[in-house]
Amino acid sequence: MDSRFCRKCLMRDMAENDYFVNLRDYIDAVDRELKTEADEYERRLGICRECDSLISGMCIKCGCYVELRAVMKKGYCPDADRKW
Repeated sequence: MDSRFCRKCLMRDMAENDYFVNLRDYIDAVDRELKTEADEYERRLGICRECDSLISGMCIKCGCYVELRAVMKKGYCPDADRKW
């Protein structure tokens, strides 16, 4: 399998499994200095799992994929109460 990211592919053009592998590869490849610690990442995702704004991995408040937003140190919850 080619581990490079396809910069010209649309999500809808990718096979579903390929998309999820690509997403995981992207998360794994985030520079360590930009990435939140693993325990904080899991805490953030736990909060998102309980949120009514989470639909199919996306936040309906901002349209992001929460796993991508949560992995970044500078990431934050877009809710008015900023849950994380």
